[in-house]
Amino acid sequence: MFLDDRKRRILQAIIDDYIDTAEPIGSRTIARKHELGLSSATIRNEMADLEEMGYLNQPHTSAGRIPSDKGYRLYVDQLMKARELTEYEIENIRSAMEIRINELDQLIRQAAAVISDFTRYTSVAVTPQMKKSSLKAVQAVPIESGKALVIVVTDTGIIRNCLVKIAENASADLLIMISNILNDKLGGLKLERIKPSIVDEMEADDGIDRRVLVPVLKGIIDCVGNIDNPEVYLDGAANIFNYPEFRDIKKAKVFLEVLDEKEALCRLLDYPEKGAGIRIKIGSENDMDEIKDCSLIATSYRIRNEMVGSIGVIGPTRMDYSRVVSYLRCITEKINERFNKLLREYMSNNENE
Repeated sequence: MFLDDRKRRILQAIIDDYIDTAEPIGSRTIARKHELGLSSATIRNEMADLEEMGYLNQPHTSAGRIPSDKGYRLYVDQLMKARELTEYEIENIRSAMEIRINELDQLIRQAAAVISDFTRYTSVAVTPQMKKSSLKAVQAVPIESGKALVIVVTDTGIIRNCLVKIAENASADLLIMISNILNDKLGGLKLERIKPSIVDEMEADDGIDRRVLVPVLKGIIDCVGNIDNPEVYLDGAANIFNYPEFRDIKKAKVFLEVLDEKEALCRLLDYPEKGAGIRIKIGSENDMDEIKDCSLIATSYRIRNEMVGSIGVIGPTRMDYSRVVSYLRCITEKINERFNKLLREYMSNNENE
């Protein structure tokens, strides 16, 4: 339904004020605070029209109005003013992301902490499933008699390791030889091709102590399996209690229970249009009933052109959308910058070895 310019300006003023105050907004407040050139009576009539059109709601206990999900949708799509981060804010984000990080998981975990700290909402980050990444290097390291640490590194900088039992008489030189053989045979393979059947294929190779080779191969497969399971990082869950909408203990409890479910969080950030930039789901637009009182702002990050993960912010529908979008964009840029730096450092180190 078409909104004329006057209704749009009034709706924007109401939503801006409600985001700041969490209190229903009356016509006198709009007339006093905003230079719209309209009387309180005119604004009141326009507010009644906006309510009838579904953009505003009126709580039973108040003469003021609050935005509906439909009102917020129009706001974020057409009325919201872009917020430019200051140089000070950008520098603070850059500094927060500059801690020493050696792999992607650590980077995403830090990004979740930073976005929660800066927005004061709850952040969720999901690492990508890595089926399409390739095995870059394998190393088997002796730990003690009868045990070795198997280390797997992908071309995207993901590192996994696991402890395996091997023949007690296995020497460090034998483990080095096996590591070299495995790097020659498996290096560059897509992770999805490294399956248990590969153990049988390689067992046929002569001259390799199978009491060492087989456990190391199984260790590699276990590491690959762990890589493909996405990690979910959550930060700032308690921030929700800072907002009056969640002073209701039952409502807060439902929200916190959702945050405890890894699969639920993965579904929240798993959009069909993944990779399409900033995505905003408002209140009832969310598929999960448990967060119908919340809004989710999320975006995707890419590793090269194939590996995609997501990071998002969950808060009340009254969240400061413009501020969150600006922070999320900036932090996503920093994720890409830091990850590219990690890749360059990793490739440089391998070339120098």
